[in-house]
Amino acid sequence: MNALVDGFGRTVRYLRISVTDRCDFRCVYCMAEEMTFLPRAQLLTLEEIAALSQAFVELGVEKIRLTGGEPLVRQGVLTLVQKLGALVGLRELAMTTNGSGLVKHANALRQGGLHRLNISLDSLKPERFKALTRTGDLDQVIAGIRAARRAGFQSIKLNAVLLRGAMTTKLSTW
Repeated sequence: MNALVDGFGRTVRYLRISVTDRCDFRCVYCMAEEMTFLPRAQLLTLEEIAALSQAFVELGVEKIRLTGGEPLVRQGVLTLVQKLGALVGLRELAMTTNGSGLVKHANALRQGGLHRLNISLDSLKPERFKALTRTGDLDQVIAGIRAARRAGFQSIKLNAVLLRGAMTTKLSTW
């Protein structure tokens, strides 16, 4: 087996795959209110992503993280998770998400082989959360985090983007 080696001589074991540029939020630090997205024909199909992932795993990649935009808005992403979760040699499958779709999908993601989640949570104050995400619903994200915990993920990490001049909010335990 030939291993993937970067320009600094390091063996590549971790791959991030953006499955879509679309998102159901319009976070002020990430997207304009009116976005122009790639034509769907320019995106890799889920079958192409699965085939590329298998090739990377065969070359020694042990961890794949699915990202976006928001991966859970990509139609068929649960099927992709199942395919990747079944790859022999893949030790960890993770996803970065805004959490808005987790109430609906947490159990299926976990059963499909997803091990870890990184969830964006920029504020615990509903009005600030709405202002930062423009379209997000804090209660829906909190419910998604709870659903993910019930689904039994190995790890759930919360991410926050710090903005200059914004007041900080202390995270509490649920």
